[in-house]
This record gives sequence, C-alpha cells and structure tokens, in this order.
Amino acid sequence: MERLTTELCGITLDNPVIPASGTFGYGYEFAELYDINLLGTFSFKGTTRDPRFGNPTPRIAECPGGMLNAVGLQNPGVEKVIREELPKLKKVFHKPVMANISGFSVEDYVETASRLDQQEQVGWLEINISCPNVHGGGMSFGTDPAQAYEVIHAVKANTQKPLIAKLSPNVTDIAAIARSCEKAGADAISLINTILGMRIDLNRRRPLLANQTGGLSGPAVFPVAVRMVYQTAKAVSIPVIGMGGITTAEDVIEMMMAGAVAVEVGAANLVDPYACKTIIEQLPEVMDRYHIDSLRDIIGIAGKE
Repeated sequence: MERLTTELCGITLDNPVIPASGTFGYGYEFAELYDINLLGTFSFKGTTRDPRFGNPTPRIAECPGGMLNAVGLQNPGVEKVIREELPKLKKVFHKPVMANISGFSVEDYVETASRLDQQEQVGWLEINISCPNVHGGGMSFGTDPAQAYEVIHAVKANTQKPLIAKLSPNVTDIAAIARSCEKAGADAISLINTILGMRIDLNRRRPLLANQTGGLSGPAVFPVAVRMVYQTAKAVSIPVIGMGGITTAEDVIEMMMAGAVAVEVGAANLVDPYACKTIIEQLPEVMDRYHIDSLRDIIGIAGKE
C-alpha cells in the first residue's frame, strides 16, 4: 500500500515497522507464525565477532509498564551467523535485512561490520553503541561523543552499505552524540536503546538480576523515546529511526510526527509475537481516523514551525 511506504537510506520500505534487534531472533522463528515479508524489514539479533553466552541468569525481570533485561548480547558469533543463520533466513525473508552489530573495541566493530557488509541479504548495518548490559563495551562508546565518532568513523571507512548508529538514552545530551555520529559518517540514527534500571528482590534483599542492573524497555519508556527522537531529528540532517515502547499503530504515528522515518518495535514482540503484524494491519484505519493520506507527509511535522 503506497500510503504506508517510507524510505530509509535510499531503500524503500513497504511500511515503517521494523522489529528491533534482540526481540525477533534471526527472523525465521517468527516466519513459522506469519509471513514476515509484510514487515518493512527487521533488525536481527545483535551480533559480535566471537560467540557469546551472555550474562548469568536470572537476566529478565518484570516491572510495571515494561521489563528489565540483561541478556548480554548472547549470539553465535558473526561467522556462524553468516554460515548458518542467514541461509535459513533467505528461505523465508526476501527483502534486505538490517544487521545489528556490537563490539568491545573499535577493531571488533570494524571486523564484524566488514564481514556482514559483504552479505547480499544485508541492506543496512546498525552499529549498536548503546547496550547497557555488557561490561567494557557497547554503551561505553555511545555515551561519549568522541568515542562514538571513533567507532562510526572507523566502521564507515571499512564498509559500503548504509550505516545506522544506534544510540543510548543514558546520556545528558542526546543531540551531541547524534551530531558526532553524523559527522563521523553515519547515514542514519536509531534510538532509543533501553534505559538503565534495577529491581530488588525483597525476600533475598538483593538485586533481581544477576547482572544487578538491566535495560528497561516497554511502554514506560515511550515518552522518553519520543522526546529524544524529536530532539535528534531537529539536530541532524540524516534519517532517524524511532524506538522505545512502541505497541500500537498510534504510537508509530506519534513517533513519526516526532521526526522518525521508520520505527522499531521491541518489547511488544516478546509479549505478543504478532505485535508487528497487528500494528501494520491497523495503520490504515488509524491513519484514516487522523486524516493522514501518507505517512511520509507527517514525518517530523510536530517540530515544524
């Protein structure tokens, strides 16, 4: 449906709905439930150079309005993803996919991104400099403009495909980080990743998570995400992908009005595996209700003078 289409770094999406990394596996798991080709695209599970078991358990905790996770980038490593996961995905998904990449050093990011950049199925490289659940990596790069610049600049120099910098909300000035990534060569910005949080077990009198802290996601973070997307879209001239607590078609429209050209849906997939399918199906009706002819017409409209 033409009125749902949007563009991300020169690639047209049938609609703006993108399941977020870490909530959709490598895609084929959800393909057993519905035709995932109805999605705009999706961001596959965060991938590192080497295999990772992740953090010790327990690493999930519920809370009002969302959940905390400290999974810790569990993944089979980039070579196994290329050798096993992408061929399985190719059988069920016939659009460009977004590769989400994490690392613990600039060299890690460059090596993993360079390998995935060579894969025909990959349309975008989403560089995750925002993970709050891994010690010594991830978020440490995304909370300092200079370090963010270093990672994005190095990856950009060694890859060809559109590069998306995924940012952390756990900063004082999100616009400064976004501008640094744009200056380094990022083709787009995605935000927000999870907000650092904690729960305490009243019986044990200790943190619920083995990692002590985890990333808060779900509806509770949506207003924060809208604010940061709005600020970022006004601070940079490259496309912005909005995420954080999106659960409905109305949320998609609100995020796009804040300045997002597309959205990523995360925790909602863990509550309802059909969440993205439902949102896409409901978008035309909600657009009619608010007299929206095309989603492209509303991108950033809330920030226009």
